[in-house]
Amino acid sequence: MRSPEPAHASAADLAACTALLQGGSRTFFAASLILPRRLRRSATALYAFCRLADDAVDNGGGLPALVGLEHRLDRAYAGKPLDFAADRAFADVVARHGIPRALPAALIEGFAWDAECRRYETLADLRTYAARVAGSVGAMMALLMGARAPQVVARACDLGVAMQLTNIARDVGEDVRFGRLYLPLQWLREAGIDAGAFLARPEYSAPLGGVVQRLLAAADALYARAATGVAALPLACRPGMHAARLLYAEIGQEVFRQGLDSVSRRAVVPTGRKLRLLALALSAATAAGTVDASAALEETRFLVEAVAAAPRPVATEPRELPQRGERSFDERVGWLVDLFDRLERRERVEPRLGAAAATE
Repeated sequence: MRSPEPAHASAADLAACTALLQGGSRTFFAASLILPRRLRRSATALYAFCRLADDAVDNGGGLPALVGLEHRLDRAYAGKPLDFAADRAFADVVARHGIPRALPAALIEGFAWDAECRRYETLADLRTYAARVAGSVGAMMALLMGARAPQVVARACDLGVAMQLTNIARDVGEDVRFGRLYLPLQWLREAGIDAGAFLARPEYSAPLGGVVQRLLAAADALYARAATGVAALPLACRPGMHAARLLYAEIGQEVFRQGLDSVSRRAVVPTGRKLRLLALALSAATAAGTVDASAALEETRFLVEAVAAAPRPVATEPRELPQRGERSFDERVGWLVDLFDRLERRERVEPRLGAAAATE
């Protein structure tokens, strides 16, 4: 007999998680809307807790914040969440989908490394970081979709790591202005670039472009492996995951088109190209294929093993028939592209408005 479905969170708690993402994590909120309705509330709860954890560490909380987050994880996994909407919703999600504690704990560890402005000597070291801040999310999303086979979880981790490498390649200048440098120090030395001098005076150069290109190549290899894992997901989930893969890989292509200069500019994929990629995602979702059985990256193996060792979930996400007013996938992705386009315009306008207000 199946265990009763966990029910710590109320409808009001889930609404509060949605409001949190709408107000402070608009991209996370938009991403959740591309999922089937039956998974959307779980993704929203998961993203909301991750957002709060990131904020707690990133806002200078230091060791006390980390200890507090560990306590919140303990309580959520004991079925006794703290009296916060996101904690109650998160406790339901981890129980319903059998998410092992090692996955969100790895994510929080990665947030702590960000707060330390930790640097990475080799690509393997950088993948160790990416496994925590992004591979862990890939694994959790696979579990939300009901995929627990080791090869599929490994490919979900590949996708998360690839997306993080793309982010790093795109945001070199932005990160450096915040005192953060993620490019492998070994690669910088091989290119004749002094990391300290670059941090003090960030400027694009052809050697730096070569380092960025190497990072994008590493990401592309992982995108190719990740694509095979999407075929093992439920059909309704495949278009969204293919869309995420294609759109992020295209960010890397846009960095390449702009001459690999991610110091003085930030690559943005034009809306028209996004729409073409979303059409490709729909086509790829129905294609047959075999999951790449390659072993997990050494840096993500602990995540895959944690899933394999975890008990099966006590309940499954309730299945819902399409409801009146439910958008079809192509309607959802069209709405999503429009939202991203509006958010990008707003993000370009808001800094100028803030600067103008500061001079008044």
